[in-house]
Amino acid sequence: MFIPIILGTAREGRQSEKAAQFVLEEVLKYGLESEILDVRDFRLPATDASKQSDVAKKLAEKITRADGLIVVSPEYNHGYPGELKMMLDMLYTEYAHKPLGICGVSMGGLGGVRMVEQLRQVATELHMVNIREAIYFSGIQNLFENGKIKDESFGGRVKTMLDELVWYANTLKQGIK
Repeated sequence: MFIPIILGTAREGRQSEKAAQFVLEEVLKYGLESEILDVRDFRLPATDASKQSDVAKKLAEKITRADGLIVVSPEYNHGYPGELKMMLDMLYTEYAHKPLGICGVSMGGLGGVRMVEQLRQVATELHMVNIREAIYFSGIQNLFENGKIKDESFGGRVKTMLDELVWYANTLKQGIK
């Protein structure tokens, strides 16, 4: 089963990269195939839903192959980054019936909860299936040391999210046949 992780910010010095790398390691430990789809690799000069650019074709190939998705993104000014929205808007039908797990990241105590709620609305419009379990990486600047997460409970949180994500992926595949 292929569950890629979308890293939702291109900002220099991004802290979300630590969380995305941690989630990737946990997904691989779980036994799934995965990779990070970095918004930096899918940027266009302007929004384009034509699906004709090489960037859009590359993204469509990855999303079409995916059995589900995980987004790891920071909250900026109570929302999600614009480059994530532009990346998502390159496609439409390719997202349909894919379960989505969301991981919020923030330097504050809420862990990106407002970003998660906004992204759920967009995911619903893209016909994705939002799973209930989200992960909130609060105080990201203090959560990792030497690339390793200090709070080991996050491994269990990722497992809980993956249990539900995989269940939905399997169930949706059976229903689509």
